[in-house]
Amino acid sequence: MLKTILITGANAGLGKESAKQLAQQDGVEKIYLGCRNLEKAKQAKRELERETGKSIFEILLIDVSDLDSVKAAVVNLPEPVEGLVMNAGGTGGKRFNDTTKDGVTQIFAVNLLGHVALTDELLKARKLTKTALYAGSEVARGVKEMGMKRPDLKTSSVDEFASICNGVFFGKTNDATVPYGPIKYMAALWMSSIARQHPDIRFITMSPGATTGTEGFNTLSPVKQYVMKGMMKVMLWLGKVHKLEVGAQRYVDGLFNQSYKSGGFYASQSGLTGPIGDQGVLFADLNNETFQDNANEAIHRFIK
Repeated sequence: MLKTILITGANAGLGKESAKQLAQQDGVEKIYLGCRNLEKAKQAKRELERETGKSIFEILLIDVSDLDSVKAAVVNLPEPVEGLVMNAGGTGGKRFNDTTKDGVTQIFAVNLLGHVALTDELLKARKLTKTALYAGSEVARGVKEMGMKRPDLKTSSVDEFASICNGVFFGKTNDATVPYGPIKYMAALWMSSIARQHPDIRFITMSPGATTGTEGFNTLSPVKQYVMKGMMKVMLWLGKVHKLEVGAQRYVDGLFNQSYKSGGFYASQSGLTGPIGDQGVLFADLNNETFQDNANEAIHRFIK
C-alpha cells in the first residue's frame, strides 16, 4: 500500500492518466502532480478531481530539466512520499542537443539528469520511503521488429557514459531519436545501481510501451509530429502499440506488484507492446554491475 505518491510530468498524457488510475487504488490518500507549468497543472487537477470524484491531488511545481527547480521542489514538498513515478521526459524540444548550464544535453536533462537529482534529494531529505519507478523504454535494449538498434558502446566506461550525457557520443545529429535509446539504457543501469545501494526501497524501471495519446512527439517539428502521430495510429490498428490506459496501468502495476524485483527493468518481451518481461534476459549488459555503477558515476559528474 502506498499512501502518498509524486508523479513528474503529471499534467497530461501518461502522467495524468496514471494519476487517475492511482487515485482508484485502495489506500492512496495524496497524489502530488509534479508539473512545470502552474496553469496546466491547475487544469489537470480540476479535471482529475472531476473524473475521479476525489480531492486528493496537490500541485508541486518542478522542471526536471533544471536542477535548481528540482532542489526547490524537494524543499517545498510538505511531507515524505511513499511512491515516486519518474514520468517526465520526451525528445527534449527543437534544441534537444543544446548543452544546459549543467553540461548535459537538453534531452538528457529532461529524461534523466533531473530525475537522478530528484531521487538523490528525496533520499537525502528522507522524503522517499518505499518505491520509485522510472519510465523506461524498449529502445534501451533495441527493438528489432521496428528496426531500432540497441545502444552500441565500445567500453561502457565512465568516460564513455559521460559522453552520452554531454552529447559528444552522438556528434552533431539532428535526430532526437538517436540519443533517446542510449539515455534510456543509462537510466535503467542507474536504477539498478541505486537499488543495490538502497535495499530498503524498491527501484523499478518500467516501460509504458509504445503508447498513443502522449505528448512525447509535441516538441518535434510539425512535419515530424504529423508523420509520427500518423504512424502511431496505423500501428495501433495493427496491434503494434497500445492505448494510453494500458501504458499507465504498467506504472500502477510496477508500483504495487511485488513480483517486479528492485533493480529490474521491465518492458515488452518483444516489440513495443504485449506481455511484460525482464529486459536483462534480452540484453545481458543490463545486468552488468560494473556497467550499472559506471553509468551512475558518469551521471553524477554533472550534478553539483
